[in-house]
Amino acid sequence: MMTRAAKLALADGTVFEGTAFGAEGEVYGEVVFNTSMTGYQEILTDPSYNGQIVTMTYPLIGNYGINSGDAESGRVALRGFIVRELCEEPSNYRSEQSLDEYLRAAGVIGLQGIDTRALVRRIRVHGAMTGVLSSTDLDDASLVRKAQESPELAGHDLVRDVMPDSSQEWAEPLSDFFHYPVTPPAWSGTAGEGDQPHVVAMDFGMKWNIPRHLRDMGCRVTVVPGTSSTEDVLAHNPDGVFLSNGPGDPRPLDYAIRTIQELVEQKPVFGICLGVQLLGLALGGQIFKLKFGHRGANQPVLDKRTGKVEITTQNHGFALSADSLPDNVEVTHLNLNDNTVEGIRHKERPVFGVQYHPEASAGPHDSHYLFGEFRNMLQPVT
Repeated sequence: MMTRAAKLALADGTVFEGTAFGAEGEVYGEVVFNTSMTGYQEILTDPSYNGQIVTMTYPLIGNYGINSGDAESGRVALRGFIVRELCEEPSNYRSEQSLDEYLRAAGVIGLQGIDTRALVRRIRVHGAMTGVLSSTDLDDASLVRKAQESPELAGHDLVRDVMPDSSQEWAEPLSDFFHYPVTPPAWSGTAGEGDQPHVVAMDFGMKWNIPRHLRDMGCRVTVVPGTSSTEDVLAHNPDGVFLSNGPGDPRPLDYAIRTIQELVEQKPVFGICLGVQLLGLALGGQIFKLKFGHRGANQPVLDKRTGKVEITTQNHGFALSADSLPDNVEVTHLNLNDNTVEGIRHKERPVFGVQYHPEASAGPHDSHYLFGEFRNMLQPVT
């Protein structure tokens, strides 16, 4: 690989110089970090990273290459990718191309060779901040000025960039790599076709492994854009509604909050990540921005109902305020690192959600049971 210089400049004036890989160019975005040791392809294709430049804390990235089966969406969603050391010669029987080749084809800039520990410590101390990553402009003062003048992530609707344009039936099953020995309960309802309950998944930037898990739990799944109205969703005659993950700040998504407020009165609802934040707002709660977010596959979460601890996969920069939730909403899960809200449940309706990713792609599978809980909610009362 030909050596090319590149730099990352933060809005606080810090500049990191390293070597470029992937595409040429310049981008701005919120600089964040992910602590996962594996799963870099799933991170690259997670639409929740739209608007961000992601730093991996694990030092060697790219060692098992890229393959078509591990993608979580149809494109690379993040704006830039930073690693300590890039593996240029991957070795894995599933590998189809190198990380460098993949990012180059996707038009995404990569940076390697910087002190990622120093960068992550700065983010942890000062918080996630805007940065500019460039392989074309190497002037420190110019890059810092651009970083300071670039808009922050908060307050912007980033969902419209990554959600689908139209509705579609989801047909792809869960991979054998993730298959769980679970037999869904027999369906005795009338709304679903045949013997399967029908779930409408509102896609705000959904990872593909989520509808695969819903299929694996015995559901028929229709994916609709996150901008769909209540009438659009109910026109599909669903037995339940799923609210997906997605990028950025949930507070500007007034259209989604209004729709969810109406849906929780009529259907079982399950939300994850951005979906639970939107659900919390729809139920009367408030959102705040975390200092540097939760991103990784090793976040410990306490299930207050059982006392069990789950190791979870997470990717979010905002959280629900526990004190703001109304009396009819209970906090079911807590993050054991900072005691932030990780799950909520309505006390009177079949409505719940979690802040983390139970589809665990990539990551631990401790939370798969949540899909089963949602599936059981769809069963008609007899």
